[in-house]
Amino acid sequence: MRAVDVIASKRDGGALSREEIAAFVRGVTDGSWPDYQISALLMAIVLRGMTADETTWLTEAMVESGGRVDLSGLPGPFVDKHSTGGVGDKTSLVLAPLVAACGGMVPMMSGRALGHTGGTLDKLEAIPGLTTAIDPDGFRRQLESIGCVIAGQTETIAPADRRMYALRDVTGTVPSIPLIVASILSKKIAEGIDGLVLDVKAGRGAFMKTEEQAGELARALVGTGKRAGLRTEALITSMEAPLGRAVGNALEVAEAIEILKGRGPRELRALCIELAARMIAIARLDPDVERARTRASEALGSGRALEKFRRMIVAQGGDPRVVDDGGLLPAAPQTARVPAPRDGVVTGLHAELVGRATVALGAGRTRVDETVDHAVGVMVLAAPGTPVAAGDPVLELHYRAEKNLPEALQFAARAIEVSDVPVPARPLILGEVT
Repeated sequence: MRAVDVIASKRDGGALSREEIAAFVRGVTDGSWPDYQISALLMAIVLRGMTADETTWLTEAMVESGGRVDLSGLPGPFVDKHSTGGVGDKTSLVLAPLVAACGGMVPMMSGRALGHTGGTLDKLEAIPGLTTAIDPDGFRRQLESIGCVIAGQTETIAPADRRMYALRDVTGTVPSIPLIVASILSKKIAEGIDGLVLDVKAGRGAFMKTEEQAGELARALVGTGKRAGLRTEALITSMEAPLGRAVGNALEVAEAIEILKGRGPRELRALCIELAARMIAIARLDPDVERARTRASEALGSGRALEKFRRMIVAQGGDPRVVDDGGLLPAAPQTARVPAPRDGVVTGLHAELVGRATVALGAGRTRVDETVDHAVGVMVLAAPGTPVAAGDPVLELHYRAEKNLPEALQFAARAIEVSDVPVPARPLILGEVT
């Protein structure tokens, strides 16, 4: 079939057949469709949408564009978690060892930072010596021996997604729920997992700014996952303010270690336990979510989850002493504090602006080929709900280069919202789709 006919069909609002979608994905993968025709169909999908069947067929075709992780012979159950992106979201660093300590196997393939949101791989690589580039045999061995692995996507996993995403990023075709769903789920299905828990963010620091948008995405993800044969559920969580107190790679590793020690910010610890419980339940280690919460809490309190994390660091070439000595993590040489503009109560910390301040310091990237500085970032000193006087420090910037500081300070100052009276706290968990 001709590419132009497929493009024209979607342009005119038609539903594509399974065969047309398969031909499109083959063309993306083998290069027989040029970039301009791929981009044309992507834009038609953005404008015209896709049915549930079309989204499922696109997801399945993208899975089949490459290989799958071979988990045959391992006991399982295999379960993973995916977040749609946020500021200060270091839950993956906690969840992989925590769920492994509860009897699951977590083959987690993660991504890097782009834009104002952080990337799990960049955070993990802040640990001296640690690598996330693991070959398939090493991936399997580590999963078998420890129960968890966090690595980068291999060249053979959903290769169609890499070319499509690169084009979406430069053609204004990122905001399409069918394309987002297929991109996320194709990689997760190719991991060979039995169950997937999704953390769909809503708010100023999220891709989906409203609960309604996040709910629509969550329903599409869960529905497509189930149609593709993957047990899937989603939590919708708030991303108005940064999650936890640390934003930036090494700073977030240190905070994740605190959570694994049963300490750290209360709301972050609660979210990790809730997501772990959902992963335990969907993996059928214990279908009762309340019992699963207790199981996850006990794994944190006993130190079993922390020991899994220590073993994962060793297996991936990192220095396990960081678990006991945070001073071994990269640290920025200088700090600058951002004060409250007046007396009152901190009623908001604009998550996206805090994320952009962190990127300005060098902790993130605006292009995929940029490197990151693992040491720099932002610490929240006064979270929403904290009374402050004018001049009290609210945020603390950890920086290396003086030239990066002015822009970061501007973003950070704009992020701080102080009012005369407190506002009701928005719940962290806004909803669920099961």
